[in-house]
Amino acid sequence: MSEHTKDTARVVAGLKAAVHNPNVSEDAKENALKRLEEMGQSVDPIMPAQAKATQSAAAEAHEKSVLRGYKAATSNPNVSEEAKQHAREVLEAADIQHKLESHSEEEHQHRVLAGYKAAIHNPNVSAAAKQHAREYLADSGVTDLE
Repeated sequence: MSEHTKDTARVVAGLKAAVHNPNVSEDAKENALKRLEEMGQSVDPIMPAQAKATQSAAAEAHEKSVLRGYKAATSNPNVSEEAKQHAREVLEAADIQHKLESHSEEEHQHRVLAGYKAAIHNPNVSAAAKQHAREYLADSGVTDLE
């Protein structure tokens, strides 16, 4: 049987990664630095630009996801009014322009009719769906299908 040996370069890379990982405890980072010193390796105290950019992009994506959750909470019927108010405050603090009131029934109907008109001209819509759209539009009094 062959004896398992560790690749020193990979060990060094792992230790350096631990030093720069924000999810690693300070104690673990100190231990990694100590081991690197023992191995004669130095660690650049400045995080590489690519790692910073990746962390920044991940943090931004997370922030957007959190804000989408608050936005969804404002219109979720299962969320308490107190929680909705908190969500509105968070969105306002984040300078999110958010239309909290839903659009009028007239505007809703206008959008529905526009969707049916678009369906008639969409090559990816089946013939049956196009026929349904024509019937709905005719029942709604729409004669101009352009």
